Amino acid sequence: MAAIELTASEQAGKQIFLEGRSASGSSIAARVGGADTAIPATVVPCANCHGADGRGRREGGVRPPDITWRRLALSYGQRLENGRERPAYDAASFARAITTGVDAGGNRLDPAMPRFTMSARDVEDLTAYLKRLEDDGDPGLQADSVRVGTLQPATGPLAELGKSVTAILRGTFDAVNAGGGVHGRRVELVVADPGVDAAGAEAALRRLVEQEKVFAVVAPLVPALDGRLGELADAARMPMVGPLAHLTGSGGRYVFDPLPGLGEQLGALGEYAATALKLTNPPAAIVHPDEARSGAIASALAERLARRGWSQVRAYAYVPGAFDAAGVGTAVAGQGAKAVFFIGRDADFGALAAQAPLQKSPPWMFAAANQVGASALELAPPQAERVFIAYPTLPQDWSPQGAGALRAVRERSGAGDRHPAFQVGAYAAALVMVEGFKRAGRDASRDKFVAALENMHGFQTGVTPAIGFGPGQRIGAPGAHIVGVDAQKRVFRPTGRYVRLDTVQE
Repeated sequence: MAAIELTASEQAGKQIFLEGRSASGSSIAARVGGADTAIPATVVPCANCHGADGRGRREGGVRPPDITWRRLALSYGQRLENGRERPAYDAASFARAITTGVDAGGNRLDPAMPRFTMSARDVEDLTAYLKRLEDDGDPGLQADSVRVGTLQPATGPLAELGKSVTAILRGTFDAVNAGGGVHGRRVELVVADPGVDAAGAEAALRRLVEQEKVFAVVAPLVPALDGRLGELADAARMPMVGPLAHLTGSGGRYVFDPLPGLGEQLGALGEYAATALKLTNPPAAIVHPDEARSGAIASALAERLARRGWSQVRAYAYVPGAFDAAGVGTAVAGQGAKAVFFIGRDADFGALAAQAPLQKSPPWMFAAANQVGASALELAPPQAERVFIAYPTLPQDWSPQGAGALRAVRERSGAGDRHPAFQVGAYAAALVMVEGFKRAGRDASRDKFVAALENMHGFQTGVTPAIGFGPGQRIGAPGAHIVGVDAQKRVFRPTGRYVRLDTVQE
């Protein structure tokens, strides 16, 4: 179903329906429950319960009814789920229903249905939109195509990475289109440059939503918006699959992360330390850059370790690129830390490990693979043997078919094999998105797409652990492989352990 052109009145009604806001700026209040408590309509807009398509979706024991105008205005009325009958609605009886809670037959509506206080003009606008609702499909969805967007840097230090990710996405969708597309629709990719700061990235996302009118966003590479993607996606009701370079789960209803972020990977390392290494309440340090986002991840990790019974955990902040200036290494050694969790860049990890007290009495050290690499392989054996790294994916996750399919995409797109972790992340995100389109059906909508992903379980990409989501689960593979260091050969050595956080008992 394609989006249609709406009149000014219908567009204003759509805003009320989706957001609970009047285009005129006048207030709309909702009175809820027997206590008649008044709250802003933005808290309970129509679409929250009835869905963006107006057809209702069951939540708990409540099934909001179908409020598409065709259904409301049936000439012979309806027999409702509770057995009650009512005649057809017209504009006047509909206005009475939403403002007083009485249906077209004079019966009280379910107490869960808010009663709205709004102007006559807003009621007219909302009614006008409901009459067009069934014809108003989501943006980006045409009879023969579905338009998806991505944010990839074209300039600056991430430009080469952005080019590689874009090539993988195009190659994956080209392969899908060559096979007939999804339900007869071609997948079209629109690429926008997010720039180098949060303001530019947010403006680029708005362009995808408002001007390019994409249906969904796939594998955006926007570190500047990390921590805000969930908020922005929810505000735009924009499905987003597979943010790259994210520090932790994005949150929000509309964002789906096939692979874990840094926070989840560190959580998996904490579980490994407690279970495999048998560390019981050791003095522990969390070393992180002196910035808000990393500090929040450190706090979340400290809370997770506390639930494990670790009561001697301290966090230490440092200035990236000037590790020694804050005396963090001395402080960690002075604490007598037996376990050190590191957040930051590879060079700073090397600077931490080079501290004389830590070389003399090496603690267990833990970090994520996308942050620490070569420096861990340069450590002397006594230190290297006590280093463990978290990987979201490993080659052992790859099936022969999956490896062959990704290789074909690389060859077709000219992406090469640089930035393999990001390529795998983008490829997996594209496959999850395509599978979501398939499951949403020909008569797709954003809500149906989100529901399809929520019901995805055990999906095999061929290059990652099995992916699964749920109503309260937005990380598809919430865990990590744990890898050690072979100090003699100077290579990483898998431990054979994959730690899933969704199976951990806390």
